[in-house]
Amino acid sequence: MNIYADKRIVLTLDAGGTNFVFSALKGGEEIVKPITLPSNSHHLEKCLKTIIEGFKLIIKELLPQKPIAISFAFPGPADYKNGIIGDLINLPSFKGGVALGPMLENIFELPTYINNDGDLFTYGEAIAGILQELNEDLKKNKIKKQFNNLFGITLGTGFGGGIVINQNIFEGDNSAAGEIWLMRDFKNTKLLVEESVSIRAIQRVYGEISGDKQTLTPREIYYIATGKAKGNQAAALKAFSEMSLMIGESLANAITLLDGPIVVGGGISGASELIVPGVVKHLNGFIENLESEKIPRLVSKVYNMDEKQSYESFLNWPSKKIKIPFSDKEIRYNPEKRLAIGLSRLGTSRAICLGAYAFALAKMNSQQPNSDLPANEKAVKHNSL
Repeated sequence: MNIYADKRIVLTLDAGGTNFVFSALKGGEEIVKPITLPSNSHHLEKCLKTIIEGFKLIIKELLPQKPIAISFAFPGPADYKNGIIGDLINLPSFKGGVALGPMLENIFELPTYINNDGDLFTYGEAIAGILQELNEDLKKNKIKKQFNNLFGITLGTGFGGGIVINQNIFEGDNSAAGEIWLMRDFKNTKLLVEESVSIRAIQRVYGEISGDKQTLTPREIYYIATGKAKGNQAAALKAFSEMSLMIGESLANAITLLDGPIVVGGGISGASELIVPGVVKHLNGFIENLESEKIPRLVSKVYNMDEKQSYESFLNWPSKKIKIPFSDKEIRYNPEKRLAIGLSRLGTSRAICLGAYAFALAKMNSQQPNSDLPANEKAVKHNSL
């Protein structure tokens, strides 16, 4: 799907705990000036009216053009398939469940799609970002291999995840796929791994080792680690290496099941040179069986797309010919299984936005047989799915 050639318009929303940012995309690009309104997150009626008002303002800006759908990321837990938002930490007024998607469909008579930000981030990178780049590089190097799956992680206030399988978002039966933050901490198995993969984890480990009582930002700790600011450099480096170990083990568990490339986004990914090499080292490490035999942690070897030598090695993917038994024919195959990991090519926010746009277009394409229905009938039919 080429989203940049598509002329349909989709309304979008960037939903934060403090502000809501409304916009509209056409051909993968914003076509209006975004409108920012306070979220009023502690008052449900005000919050919902803010969402309605924001979309109305964008629709007014679009005239005479008309949108074909609404699509955006919203925090969970949620029943995303049915557009129902559950109990949210940063939007406390949603306690008990709110039918946000059906509400918007009823008011605007437009199909409304709501997803997790980790899913949409990964989908955006699969449709228009890192997965596209990876497959194009394979073609340029005449390697007859294409990747169709992608696992995405976001590093920031939390540890988010998303899964794309065969170029489609994998939501799971309960809209709960990709919840990597719920894996166990590799060292302290009583804890969630998110306690060691987040902004607060960087701050905690640095403070524990350095003895520094003040709370520094991850950026400040990054500057100390890279020698750009004064502080306990050994403690700063340990904070990031500890995080890379925890990410590495969580990804090892996930990739063992999913078998696909990995994309990394989120604010902390800006310190990637202190994190990703350790992740790759762990993924390419070993684990033992009861006979103390060392077994590769993953079936596939992992390469770093953002490290020149590593990526060149990845693209130098040898194949060989073998004979087909009981015939005079030969077949070529790649003996070594390989995967790649790399940083977001679009930027986290843009990847989420493009993911929301592409998801709506894909859903609308799947409903083409009903394209002659009036908008209100389409909305009713969508509600019945």
